[in-house]
Amino acid sequence: MKRLVLKVGSAVLTEQNRVAKERMQNLVDLIAELKKKYEVILVSSGAVAAGYTELKLDKRIIANKQALAAIGQPLLMRLYKKKLERHNILPAQVLVTSINFKTYEQSERVRNTVEMLLRHGVIPIVNENDATATEELELGDNDQLSAYAAVAFNADMLIILSDIDAYYNKDPNRHADAAIKLHVDSISAEELCREVTPNNSFATGGIVTKLKAAAYMLQHNKAMYLASGFDLGDVKAFLLQHQHSGGTLFTKGK
Repeated sequence: MKRLVLKVGSAVLTEQNRVAKERMQNLVDLIAELKKKYEVILVSSGAVAAGYTELKLDKRIIANKQALAAIGQPLLMRLYKKKLERHNILPAQVLVTSINFKTYEQSERVRNTVEMLLRHGVIPIVNENDATATEELELGDNDQLSAYAAVAFNADMLIILSDIDAYYNKDPNRHADAAIKLHVDSISAEELCREVTPNNSFATGGIVTKLKAAAYMLQHNKAMYLASGFDLGDVKAFLLQHQHSGGTLFTKGK
């Protein structure tokens, strides 16, 4: 059975500083379908937003974000558990930081836990330990972490579900004629060094971090697929029906 790491970001899981419960349910329903054909590991953001529903702290301050993440983690897991129960699926929380993937020995401990969970049909839900991982929290993105996890946990493919539905030949926010790249087999240094522009969802925290994750996967001869987390039609077609009509597949060779 092939193994997937499925990463979903805050843009998909949250809306107006709250957890987007309907989109979360759609995600959980997708996981239940995928689980019939694949082993699934979920990398999930959303803890800060979940914490903010209980305590309104200024999220621009890192210490506040860390506190919100600490409050939000159990809330997020409770939501996942409740929604997964409808499919008789048990979730487990696995909190990590990038240091867990620095060496083989460090990653082996986490890998052994994940292997045991998968063996018993449990869905590992991986997230950064934002309450202590200051640098990762400032980046505000689990894309790189999900790539580390995919390689460390011997996944066959990383799936990133995002507010970005694919990789385009140019910024679709600025160019009406931007076209989707269905298949990408290499990423240039120039593409990985695009200017960080916080007000442009395409350029930061957006496509750049996803390209870095894809580059990491390609370096390890593994594949990554980027698709919309709002409309799950493309990812369902790709993974369940083996039809590639939308989203971008990053892999060496077609």
